[in-house]
Amino acid sequence: MELVGQTTRPLDVRRLGRVPYAEALALQRSLVEERRAGAIRDTLLLLEHPHVLTVGVRGDGGRSHILASDETLASRGIEVHETGRGGDITYHGPGQIVGYPIIDLNPDRRDVHRYVRDLEAVLIGVAAGYGIEAGRVEGLTGVWVGDEKLAAIGVRIARWITSHGFALNVTTSLDHFELIVPCGIADRGVTSLERLLGRPIPTAEVENGIIEQFAKVFCFNVLKN
Repeated sequence: MELVGQTTRPLDVRRLGRVPYAEALALQRSLVEERRAGAIRDTLLLLEHPHVLTVGVRGDGGRSHILASDETLASRGIEVHETGRGGDITYHGPGQIVGYPIIDLNPDRRDVHRYVRDLEAVLIGVAAGYGIEAGRVEGLTGVWVGDEKLAAIGVRIARWITSHGFALNVTTSLDHFELIVPCGIADRGVTSLERLLGRPIPTAEVENGIIEQFAKVFCFNVLKN
C-alpha cells in the first residue's frame, strides 16, 4: 500500500493479527533497539491482544483500579501484565485494534506532548471517516465521544524512540471494562465504533483508516508490503 502526499520518511506497517501481550512486548523492545541502531525503518505495528489487563509504571500502575478478584480474572482467562508505559490500567482484547509505533522522533519531533496529541489526531481522523465526531477532553489523554472513551493512549519514549501507543475499540466487548476503573477515571464511560454506528466494522477496514491517518498526521510514505 502506498499513499501519495506530503511525505518525507518511509514507514513500514506490520499487521500481525492476534498476538499475546508478552510476545508483543518483547517484539517492541527488540524493534526499539533495532530502530535505534538504524537496522530498521520507522515501523507501525497493528494487532489485537487476547484478553489482558495492562498496568502502567507510576505508583501501583493502576492495580488498585482492578475491581475483579484474581479468581474472577482467572475464570475469564484475563491476564495482568506490567507494561513499561505511562498511564493507568486498561483492558485489551479481541475486537480492539492496538497500534504500536516504533518511530524515531529525531530530529524535528522531540516533543512528548506533541507526539501524544498527534496520536489523538490520528484516531480522531479515523472516527471522522465514519461520521463520528470524536475529540479530546482537557486534562485527559485519549479520544472521546462525549463522556465515553473511544481510544486509549499510553506511550513510552526512550531516547526519542517510541513504543507502546494506542488502543481503539472497534468491536470490543465493553463488558470487560467493568472489571476495572478504565485508565483510573471513574466518572466516564467507554464506547466502541460498533456501538456508535450500530453495526460491526471489519478490522482490516479500520486498520486501513489508521494507516492512512497515521501517514497524513506524521508525514510518512507507507511502503508497499
